[in-house]
Amino acid sequence: MQISGRRILVTGGSGFLGSHVVEALRALGAGSIFVARKRDFDLVEREACRRLLAVARPDLVIHLAARVGGIGANRENPGSFFFENLMMGVQLLEECRLAGVAKVVTVGTICAYPKLTPVPFREDDLWGGYPEETNAAYGLAKKMLLVQGQAYRQQYGMNAIHLLPVNLYGPHDNFDPQSSHVIPALIKKCQDALDAGAGQIEAWGTGKASREFLYVDDAAEGICLAAERYDGSEPVNLGAGFEITIRALTELIAELMGFAGRILWDPNQPDGQPRRCLDTSRAERLFGFRARTPFEEGLQRTIAWYRSELSSKTPAR
Repeated sequence: MQISGRRILVTGGSGFLGSHVVEALRALGAGSIFVARKRDFDLVEREACRRLLAVARPDLVIHLAARVGGIGANRENPGSFFFENLMMGVQLLEECRLAGVAKVVTVGTICAYPKLTPVPFREDDLWGGYPEETNAAYGLAKKMLLVQGQAYRQQYGMNAIHLLPVNLYGPHDNFDPQSSHVIPALIKKCQDALDAGAGQIEAWGTGKASREFLYVDDAAEGICLAAERYDGSEPVNLGAGFEITIRALTELIAELMGFAGRILWDPNQPDGQPRRCLDTSRAERLFGFRARTPFEEGLQRTIAWYRSELSSKTPAR
């Protein structure tokens, strides 16, 4: 399916990843892009899903809408994270089937992998165990998108594909300390300490866990490539193919931001999954995706964007 000239619906299109996907689709010449916003279409309600498809009349649906957050938000809201993410996906795909949508791209999460998945994570390992406990409810709800898409392909011939992006970061990320992921949380902590002249920041866990990060523009490119070039039933990882410990990440962000104070680790807070690093060979083989943004460069862009946002909101004296 070529993007050029197509009518495309992007759920969650005004969010962090969604806004970058919309930009990428425009650059590829999409005929029209309908961005579904929760205030107009609450996808937890089936009638809203039906009404959305009647209004948008898409050839292609890219489902990015999700209730998301970091370890703390997942730990505090497992029930609502499970219910809202599950209902959005189940009902939207069913209405896509009934409306005869030509292709659906569902975007899952790295949290769907088992807690102790061998590194690097290969898509064939997805069903090898239970996810890490702090985000299992969210991970399993998103995993059902894969199950439903494969079942609908088998029974109804629906062209539904499923992508598994690793942790994302970049400009326009969520910096709310109540719900942010690790990179924006650390950037905000360092900046707040610099602004206050504080000599230390606190970081969760032991710092021993590792993570892989994908720059958001690279993720958007991968989603668009898959939408155009991939029509298979198997899930596909989207990642950068490296890992970094949380301790090393924290030290790197502090260095890039010019924060020279102490980093105090709180081992009473969870580390989350012990390691995360993806095998990205399937994405490169099937639709030619390879991440292009060097990690340090991506961090510098993210920090610069955040500081620019802060400056724009500071009243002139």
